[in-house]
Amino acid sequence: MTDAPRTSGIDAVFDARQEEHRAPSVVFATFDHDGVTHHGARGEVDGALPGPHTAYRIASCTKSFTAVALLALRDAGRLVLDAPVTDFVPAFAEVALPTADSPVPTVRMLMTMSAGFPTDDPWGDRQESLTDDELDDLLRRGLTFDSVPGTAFAYSNLGWALLGRVVASASGRPYREVVEQTILGPLGLPATGFERDVAASGGVATGHRPVDDGWEPLPFSGPGAFSPIGGLFSTTTDLARWARWLSSAFDPAGRGDVPGVLSRASRREMQQLQRFVPGRGAHPGGYGFGLFVEQYPEHGTVVSHSGGYPGFSAHMRWQTATGLGAVAFENATYAQVAAPVSLALDGMMTDRPEARVVAEPWPETLAAARAVEAVVRGGRVPEGLLSENVELDVPLEHRRALWEREIVALGGLVDERAETGSSAVPSHRVWTLPAARGALRIEIRLTPERPPRVQTVSVRAETH
Repeated sequence: MTDAPRTSGIDAVFDARQEEHRAPSVVFATFDHDGVTHHGARGEVDGALPGPHTAYRIASCTKSFTAVALLALRDAGRLVLDAPVTDFVPAFAEVALPTADSPVPTVRMLMTMSAGFPTDDPWGDRQESLTDDELDDLLRRGLTFDSVPGTAFAYSNLGWALLGRVVASASGRPYREVVEQTILGPLGLPATGFERDVAASGGVATGHRPVDDGWEPLPFSGPGAFSPIGGLFSTTTDLARWARWLSSAFDPAGRGDVPGVLSRASRREMQQLQRFVPGRGAHPGGYGFGLFVEQYPEHGTVVSHSGGYPGFSAHMRWQTATGLGAVAFENATYAQVAAPVSLALDGMMTDRPEARVVAEPWPETLAAARAVEAVVRGGRVPEGLLSENVELDVPLEHRRALWEREIVALGGLVDERAETGSSAVPSHRVWTLPAARGALRIEIRLTPERPPRVQTVSVRAETH
């Protein structure tokens, strides 16, 4: 662990939250690619302040572990994501589908919450201890569908319970054994497991629900067929390590990486938008594989998952560009610890200039921008600057006439120096030239060939 140079902003967030009395206790941590940067806790567990080695149920954050198990089997050639679930769960063949032309839900549909099942959090959270036989009986009795499989998102715990069966069938081993032996062990997560006696030196928090002005402790459910949806216990130390390992797939230096469990490419695939979710949160996004993905206008991709179980709330969240992230647990039903964690990470990204995602243009892009600017000012076109489509789309003679009219409308250019430009991607550049009554905006895009040429030239007046 590295000490934070100053009190983390997450402390202020949870200090304010204490006044809301959302849970008997909370533990939280911030991290980056190099490791945990700050730990904090409030409240009590068994009469003492909890800490980085106190275990809580992480609930649906478990789905990301299930997703890693599935993708590892896919990469090993043991599983095809577009195979129907009936290949692995024969009892599903007795489920009547919603329409005559409905496809049987595939593994991919289940992983992206698009199998058509109704959202089922209150019900699903109480099914963990079902046996495999009882799950088969549930399937044989029939299921309801809100949509045709493959057509819409709906958060489904039933779908992830079925995915646990897929892991077992494809691997030939029990689901929990696969997770414990191929993920938790190799990644060095000793305080993460499916039983409450996980090796957590700081003890295990008991879940609670609010009653009148106090808290009522709740019993733990035992592992079963629904454990793949949310059965894991963990600590902030372990879950931060897990999140760092996932985010390390985007770090060129590979900090936090542990090879051999799942490739960097497959971990990046997990953190890509696989199914759009309209109207979710303040930023556009959706579901990847066992993870939610959001697109921030200034900070790029932020990946997360929440967990809610009877007596517990969990959230993990990180920015892929920098590895900045935070995790937190509270031991109360419906505490929604995602809210303060999201607020804290937003503050962390705002406070750090490096967290602002700015595309670095290629050297060829900058050179092309200088050459195009000279052409717009009346210079000749260097050989090889423009791709053939530029002249075919709008002849250069006509373009020059249009540019001249724009410059005249602005009262002429007033400075030989262009203002600082920006790039959305390395092959793009946009900048302005100061004018008497505004500025001349120039934008270019380069071709995908090598060497790249300019394929788009846009020039327009921007008046005061």
